[in-house]
Amino acid sequence: MIEALRTPDDHFINLPGYPFAPHYLEQKNGLRMHYLDEGLREPSAPVFLCLHGQPSWSYLYRKMIPIFANHGRVLAPDLFGFGRSDKPVDDNVYTIEFHRNALIEFIETLDLQNITLVCQDWGGLLGLTIPYQMPDRFKRLIVMNTAFPTGEQSLGPGFEAWKAFNRSQPDMDVASLFKRGTSVLSDAEAAAYGAPFPSIEYKAGVRRFPELVPGTIDTPGSEHGRAGRDWFRDHSSGESFMAIGGSDPVITPAAMQSLRGNIRGCPEPMVIAEAGHFVQEWGEQVAKSALDSFG
Repeated sequence: MIEALRTPDDHFINLPGYPFAPHYLEQKNGLRMHYLDEGLREPSAPVFLCLHGQPSWSYLYRKMIPIFANHGRVLAPDLFGFGRSDKPVDDNVYTIEFHRNALIEFIETLDLQNITLVCQDWGGLLGLTIPYQMPDRFKRLIVMNTAFPTGEQSLGPGFEAWKAFNRSQPDMDVASLFKRGTSVLSDAEAAAYGAPFPSIEYKAGVRRFPELVPGTIDTPGSEHGRAGRDWFRDHSSGESFMAIGGSDPVITPAAMQSLRGNIRGCPEPMVIAEAGHFVQEWGEQVAKSALDSFG
């Protein structure tokens, strides 16, 4: 049994721009995963699977969900350790396999089909490794600042600096981090990002993610990154849309253009010059532009 904490429900009351009802799925490992489930439920409707990264949660997609919900079903799970999902207290529980297997179980349990993968940060590092294993379920891709976790390239000075900062902040002030890095946020919105993490005991998942990014081809999980990269480059035939936060100091526009080169048929990206890492804060225009590009 995995020892885990569960953030009290009253931490999620009256969060700005987040009126969505919670849904829960208990997984085989005994942990409860939270997810949002909005929009159309017709069998033929597209499914928008929105995957967040670190240190965010499904709150990140609050501006995109209403747009997508007019066109299909929208699912936004909280990864374990984040949002309203259970938070294992042992840092060592968190691995790429742990998170990836949880997402695969989520997709299979809900039997999701006709998926548009919407991903950024670890939502991409994990999400981009899944379609090669279940290609019939995935149809389209909306990708924001992220990468394939192949372990074949240096992580670069920007990411090494982020790892060092993260390591120095075991009780990271998530609200302050978002406020500094995303100028358009109000104080209340920044505080909402920190709502799931009332104390250091709830932040094992936050601490672990930067340490999991593959820096060599022998790093656990990098084999999935290479397989995902190869599938998107050589086999994917679905439509794709890329939005880039032009002011991201870690996953730069140049890095995103490199990612684009490994997504077959990916058109010229949308670049939002003032956006940083969390492109979803400009999510309304991103979502509308993506849907327009799909026709």
